Amino acid sequence: MRKPFVCYTIVGLCIMACSNPQQNAQNTQEKYPVIKPITIDTVYHTDYVSDINSVKNVEIRARVKGYIESIHVDEGKTVKKGQVLFRISNQEYKGDLLRATAVLKSAIAEAKTAELDLQNVKKLVDKNVVSKTEYDMAKAKLDALKARIEEAESQEQSAHLKLSFSEIKAPFDGIINRIPNKIGSLIDEGTLLTTISDNQEVYAYFNVSEKEYLEFAANNKQPDNKNQVSLILANSEEHPYKGYVETIEGEFDNATGSIAFRARFPNPERILKHGSSGKVRVLRKVKNALVIPQKSTFEIQDKIYVYVVDNQNKVQMRSFVPKLRMPHLYVLESGINPDDKIIYEGIQDMRVGMEVKPEMQLFEKILPQLTQQ
Repeated sequence: MRKPFVCYTIVGLCIMACSNPQQNAQNTQEKYPVIKPITIDTVYHTDYVSDINSVKNVEIRARVKGYIESIHVDEGKTVKKGQVLFRISNQEYKGDLLRATAVLKSAIAEAKTAELDLQNVKKLVDKNVVSKTEYDMAKAKLDALKARIEEAESQEQSAHLKLSFSEIKAPFDGIINRIPNKIGSLIDEGTLLTTISDNQEVYAYFNVSEKEYLEFAANNKQPDNKNQVSLILANSEEHPYKGYVETIEGEFDNATGSIAFRARFPNPERILKHGSSGKVRVLRKVKNALVIPQKSTFEIQDKIYVYVVDNQNKVQMRSFVPKLRMPHLYVLESGINPDDKIIYEGIQDMRVGMEVKPEMQLFEKILPQLTQQ
């Protein structure tokens, strides 16, 4: 007697379940957090590979030929301006100076004799003893001897200068680099003796694309921006002293489409050396940037996508164009509107057309957590 009752009960439940399919579908919808893009003012940085050069770095070359008699410095040592670095054998140049001095004295003596002769001839001309032609000849002789004096003085100065070139001094305060020639080496005029670097300040040269150059120029129109930049060293640590962009070249490189910048950095501890490398970090301000979290995005080939929820709570796939990529965030260029509802988490479970139950999250509250990761 109980079997018909049980059958009727099961049939009734099935009818009730089938009579309300929408309610069953809603009961099976999963909840997913969604967010809307927000607009913020932010700062981001771009790193550029740079070459580091000393503000002063010059080659020390021999100005005269001879043997290196003495070396008064060592490689890697600090020297002061005017300090003697090398001495070259100078006996030959001392002899040249003595000869030049003797020629000058002889020319001066002859000029004095000619001047006395001119005075005597002038007296005779005044008394009509000799003609004016004799006076003109005596005067021409004196002028020739004065010219010889000037030539002799020039030769003496040249000999004295060559003698001074046998003693090489530091042109400024700096650090001595490699010394390829040792004591006793025979060197010619122009031979490289060493280089000297003043590393108290350094230049960092880096290349910027035309687009980034225009962004830099627009960003630096702000009155509170002083072209300040940072330097990231080869060990990924930041140089403790800030620098600033000092100058920009006047034309773009047609081969690369870039333009060279030069930044200056203080280097009081002389940590940075001429020829080293690093990265110049340039900060840029972005106002009214529309951003979304990177964790809500995925890539297919060369495009970036998000899942958005439409008005019927169905999932759709949407591609967008990022303006720039920041840590944990994308700044949007196009493809997504401020009112779009984006799946924040669980994108690995999404399918196009899937119906979900969205739970709106405030991106403003999530943003500090993302930036601290």
